[in-house]
Amino acid sequence: MAIEPDPHLSMVRPVAPRSPEGCEECLRLGSPWVHLRLCLTCGHVGCCDSSPLKHARAHAYADQHPIVEPMEPGETWRWCYAHEAMA
Repeated sequence: MAIEPDPHLSMVRPVAPRSPEGCEECLRLGSPWVHLRLCLTCGHVGCCDSSPLKHARAHAYADQHPIVEPMEPGETWRWCYAHEAMA
């Protein structure tokens, strides 16, 4: 059985982090975060699901931009929030 590529990968664009210093929403709110996720459609930087406010997930659903990658050095995976799976 062949594994089909995630159809949301077509939404991936060359992006630069809009707020490389941290989670956009957490910076405005003064809230802490654990890890950062970069939206590969628009460059939004949000906090991961281990963070109190889970802004990366909220952005993925609100803006329908499901594919993210970590902003931690050396990490190269991608995640699809729509499929809850590696992309």
